[in-house]
Amino acid sequence: MTPIKLTPAFMAVLDQKNLTTKDLVLIADDGGGKYSLQGGACTIGTNFTLIVLDAPDPDYPVAIANDQGLHLWSSDYDLYFLGAGLTLDVAHHNILLKDDAELLDSTVKIARGQDVLDAFRQGIKLSGDGC
Repeated sequence: MTPIKLTPAFMAVLDQKNLTTKDLVLIADDGGGKYSLQGGACTIGTNFTLIVLDAPDPDYPVAIANDQGLHLWSSDYDLYFLGAGLTLDVAHHNILLKDDAELLDSTVKIARGQDVLDAFRQGIKLSGDGC
């Protein structure tokens, strides 16, 4: 199981949004995954999103271990971009994702999985035209 540190500030954000009992999926938001509607080749490994689900998604079977008991999942593909010492934190009202080597994303987004799938069916992208 891949471990992650979830800071008290990050957990407070989830608590304020009533998300601590939901299943969350951490994705590399690069336009290539089921819930990814942004990015492209030039953004691979630089944009990440937490997808909120009501139940686990079998396409994201990798549990991410944490001391808070949060139901956090990902896939082997998405975890490829993450190194040792993975941490989700908050600074300046933004969610940060970092590992021991670097800051991976200073603006991690939170999106509801069903909303993303509905937008995808309508041909809507969250941002940009890709690259």
